[in-house]
Amino acid sequence: MSNNKIIKRIRLSRVWHRWMGTSLALFLFISASTGILLALKKEVNILQPPTQKVTNLENVAWLSIEDIKEKAENAFYAKYPLQKDNTIDRIDFRPQKGIAKVIFEKRDWEVQVNGYNGDVLSMAQRHSDLIERIHDGSIISDGFKLISMNLLGIGIILMIISGLWLWYGPKRYRKLRRRRD
Repeated sequence: MSNNKIIKRIRLSRVWHRWMGTSLALFLFISASTGILLALKKEVNILQPPTQKVTNLENVAWLSIEDIKEKAENAFYAKYPLQKDNTIDRIDFRPQKGIAKVIFEKRDWEVQVNGYNGDVLSMAQRHSDLIERIHDGSIISDGFKLISMNLLGIGIILMIISGLWLWYGPKRYRKLRRRRD
């Protein structure tokens, strides 16, 4: 490859790298900052309530899913009567800890229930779920999530390739120039 071609490719890579970096900067900042928060969610109680633990009782069976659901709903609606329209999204079972986390659809409420006797151990909001939706773009829509995450991934790959060329290209140019001199 001639020196002129190398110089043209380096200049073009600088332009591409600059525009790509500028275009991706906001998305990368949001993704990186929310990623840091998600990495800390188990360490910071305000992001996600700490997982409770109960002593495992020998030969005691877990309550049924319906019983756990009922205990969580009764406790939640008693404490927050204006949330009656907030239905259960999922139940996350933690057999090793003896609890079930009952997570409601709206505003990310979580009720932790003792899986053996139905006692409510904790009731709080999970801010980590909102942070996760911001992180992956699903806070806007699932379509936006699919498009934005793919574009972000492709953009990062192109930034790596152009960045490597911006590092290697000048070295190659100098090496070729030294040979000719």
